[in-house]
Amino acid sequence: MDVLKIDGSFGEGGGQILRSALTLSCITKKPIQIENIRHNRKTPGLKPSHLTTIKILAKICNAHVDGLQIGSTNIKFFPNEVQNIALKENIGTAGSISLILQAIIPAVSLAGKRLSLSITGGTDVPWSPTSDYTKHVLSEAYSRIGINFTMDVKRRGYYPKGGGVVDLLVLPCKKINQISLSQRTRTNAQILYSYSDLPENKITSSIEHMRNELEKNGFAVKTQINNEKALDSGASVLVFSHDSGSVVGTDDLYDRKTDFGGGIPSKFIGHLGVDVNLSDMLVAPLSLTKDLSVFTVNEISKHLETNLYITSKITGCKYGVGKTDGGYEVRIQGSLDTCV
Repeated sequence: MDVLKIDGSFGEGGGQILRSALTLSCITKKPIQIENIRHNRKTPGLKPSHLTTIKILAKICNAHVDGLQIGSTNIKFFPNEVQNIALKENIGTAGSISLILQAIIPAVSLAGKRLSLSITGGTDVPWSPTSDYTKHVLSEAYSRIGINFTMDVKRRGYYPKGGGVVDLLVLPCKKINQISLSQRTRTNAQILYSYSDLPENKITSSIEHMRNELEKNGFAVKTQINNEKALDSGASVLVFSHDSGSVVGTDDLYDRKTDFGGGIPSKFIGHLGVDVNLSDMLVAPLSLTKDLSVFTVNEISKHLETNLYITSKITGCKYGVGKTDGGYEVRIQGSLDTCV
């Protein structure tokens, strides 16, 4: 059996290339070998959160995996049929639950299967989308593609203790739809705050600043504040909006050394059809439909470059990137040989 080799040092050279390649391997049933895993990171190789991602995907599609240990820079993944399954997992650290969900949600749904998962780890941690971003922004964009999931954050998990608990239900995708997310038309915004064991005045003052900045720029703002239990103190904030031509969100984590949420209004106001983080998450599912999808984004991130490269290598999809007013337009069209 031919094994497709993937260079894990390409592009951003971190965990993104690993997650994307494994997701597509599950869906297409193509065995892959990933070398130089996390080559561009200070400590290369698999960390506990990556190990958990691979183990869950292996259970989902009954895969055989070589090289599955902490620190490994080379793995081989041999997938079989994806199956309906119920799982309970624990990352064992404050590793990001959201990054794991990025890999497993499309792998299950696009294979036409169902997953029930309870997972323990980090819900709102550095270098990762917050759980609220996954629940309110990614889910909206995915639902338009045909990928539907529900997510219940049972307990928040901040760095360094983690201990957050998320219950996930992924439903089978009946048909992959193309999308067009090229222009934001609504001027509504929702601010969603979650915090644990922090003075309320710190939360309310930052909310007022964000609300004022957004209202100055013509946005009608709704606010929701949730005081929740967690093993560590912490907070996260998400500003998001949806309309027929856009799905956008900007999030941030509380840090005593920085202005919590201070940079969010300017970032949120400037979004085009999708935000920068969402852009790379759309590539894998859109590469599996023959219809042309188009979206606009402010910048082409390393994660987006990486995902465009990986999906074209595994699925044979075609893509193009062009400059447009204020940003870039991305076009993706899947190969008829791999459309599901």
